[in-house]
Amino acid sequence: MSVADEFGARVQQMRQKAEKLEQAAERAEDPAERRRLKDKARRLQEQSRMSGENGGVHPM
Repeated sequence: MSVADEFGARVQQMRQKAEKLEQAAERAEDPAERRRLKDKARRLQEQSRMSGENGGVHPM
């Protein structure tokens, strides 16, 4: 597997985890837990989006 393939797989894993967190947030009854899960999912989505746009190079 090439570095590009590994990177793409990693980005895909991040997106899948964010989706699972969103689903867990929808099932959470506690508002604080729901917010925490949604925030974590949003951060992962943003990180995966930035990684995909920058080809894995994070701006400083």
